[in-house]
Amino acid sequence: MEKSGSIDSLGSKRSSSRQPSVDSLSSTSTSRSDRSAQTKPPSAMSSESVSTSEFSPELRVKPKIFAKVLRDSDKEEPQLLPKETVQDMAQDITYFCPFVGALRGSVTITNYRLFFKCMDREPAFVLDLPLGVVSRVEKIGSASCRGDVSYGLVCKDMRNLRFAHKQMEDTLRKSIFEVLMKFAFPVSNGLQIFAFEYGQVFPENGWKVYDTVSEYKRLGIPNESWRITKVNDHYELCDTYPSTLAVPVNIPDEELKRVAAFRAKGRIPVLSWIHPETQATVTRCSQPMVGVNGKRSKEDEKYLQAIMDANAQSHKLFIFDARPSVNAAANKMKGGGYESEDAYQNAELMFLDIHNIHVMRESLRKLKDVVYPNIEDSHWLSNLESTHWLEHIKLILAGALRIADKVESGKTSVVVHCSDGWDRTGQLTSLAMLMLDSYYRTIRGFEVLLEKEWLSFGHRFQLRIGHGDKNHTDADRSPVFIQFIDCVWQLTRQFPAAFEFNEYFLVTILDHLYSCLFGTFLCNSEQQRLKEEIPKRTVSLWSYINSQLEEFSNPLYVNYSNHVLFPVVSLRHLELWVGYYIRWNPRMRPQEPVHQRYKELLAKRAELQKRVDELQREVTNRSASSSSERAGSPTRSITPVQTFV
Repeated sequence: MEKSGSIDSLGSKRSSSRQPSVDSLSSTSTSRSDRSAQTKPPSAMSSESVSTSEFSPELRVKPKIFAKVLRDSDKEEPQLLPKETVQDMAQDITYFCPFVGALRGSVTITNYRLFFKCMDREPAFVLDLPLGVVSRVEKIGSASCRGDVSYGLVCKDMRNLRFAHKQMEDTLRKSIFEVLMKFAFPVSNGLQIFAFEYGQVFPENGWKVYDTVSEYKRLGIPNESWRITKVNDHYELCDTYPSTLAVPVNIPDEELKRVAAFRAKGRIPVLSWIHPETQATVTRCSQPMVGVNGKRSKEDEKYLQAIMDANAQSHKLFIFDARPSVNAAANKMKGGGYESEDAYQNAELMFLDIHNIHVMRESLRKLKDVVYPNIEDSHWLSNLESTHWLEHIKLILAGALRIADKVESGKTSVVVHCSDGWDRTGQLTSLAMLMLDSYYRTIRGFEVLLEKEWLSFGHRFQLRIGHGDKNHTDADRSPVFIQFIDCVWQLTRQFPAAFEFNEYFLVTILDHLYSCLFGTFLCNSEQQRLKEEIPKRTVSLWSYINSQLEEFSNPLYVNYSNHVLFPVVSLRHLELWVGYYIRWNPRMRPQEPVHQRYKELLAKRAELQKRVDELQREVTNRSASSSSERAGSPTRSITPVQTFV
């Protein structure tokens, strides 16, 4: 087995072969290249978000497709998107920027955005904020002695914005910020989310990026051990699962229904990924309904045995419970619980100690207090530690690493669950698959990963993000998906040549998680998206991204399709994602325009690759002509060298 053992060596150096133990995985960053190459999807690139800021430097390159920053400083209105309409305008609004002070200008509210422009500065100062980013709007105090009324906008992307305007003389006329609240929370006001209005046409239909059967076929399913079932075709088995599932071949559909009765929300163990050589699998599900009396299900026990038997390389099954053991035990009081090793023969249960959605929500709130608007340099490290954010990131990555290690090094199948199987479970399976399968490290492959493990398997995006809903105190809100993208960014830092996409791609995904411009992250399940006709009535984020792949491409990418990534997960090797969490602070902006440099590198790489191709053809032509001249004499065949820049 070959591994490249350092960050920079992924595309350049290979070290001696050895089997890493779990202990060694926590201290050395490695990548294994012991598998046959898989199909490389078409190339893809870096992206930019519609969510813009006065200080979003290199992460805010506006694509040509719909650049909305004003190019004519005389214009006071934004260039509108298709179906975007102006709802209200106001002059003499003060924006209290935490970095440059009070700015007076005009505000335009549309059914999609807030647009503030200050003409007193050169160049003109512009704040362009999608209303979907707004978490709540607060009226700050009563009118001041000068007659000013202040409003605070608390945003989901780490910002807090504050505005003030003169007391309205016409008391019957609504304040512009009351109009803002109406369109920032359309669901609460009986309106449509803007994604249903937006009608931009892109060269590619992003809704066709993911096809369940094609993805299973890529994985080699069906085979002699796994079959594709349509038992959930009408979402009767499980309304939060996709309609098409892969299950052990010797378990009939009738038994699947009995297994569903024993699993929380009917979320039975189903296949997420299978190793192309060993047939070790990653399967996901929800907790068993054991309860305080230790209930058992023969069908469920037989089912997990079938998962183990489908892998001839191992006679053991690892069950990874994402929760702390105390929490898992407490769930027995609510009828849930965890698998008993006595009931499940040859199975080993491991707890991963990842906390619940409420702990994560509080951790992000603390992080926001630390990083926005100002950073206290003298206590930066202790303040960051007090948020526990990086500790949570570490536990998620460490759990995914253990799963990947068992599948790759141990050649053992694993079952992953938390309580309901749609939050921590999705984090763990998708990160483990990202480490195991290089296809998911391409742009289109990553889009497939999100569509599969997050969207089709029912991560509750509507509830976790609160699209268009003014109830900001909802206990279901949580940054589960943000944590996952943060973990992906940590991997790209340790393996900079292993990912086809760049940081801008990840930031764009998170910006449009909130923007409500695209339909990709709307609703809570596949069933709901079909009911709401999301693919017919909205545009996919992947349409936007795949229409300008050069924006999202990593110029350092090397397609080693058979590498498995084993990252370092100790805290000293993790870092706060400044390019996302602190991007609004101008003092944190990179001195070099990173995004532009990447584009220049991509252009240079393409130029060099073109030259290499020309030289290859020249060598081939010369060898062909020399062979014909020496016809009749002994010849040697010359194999062209495959060279990649």
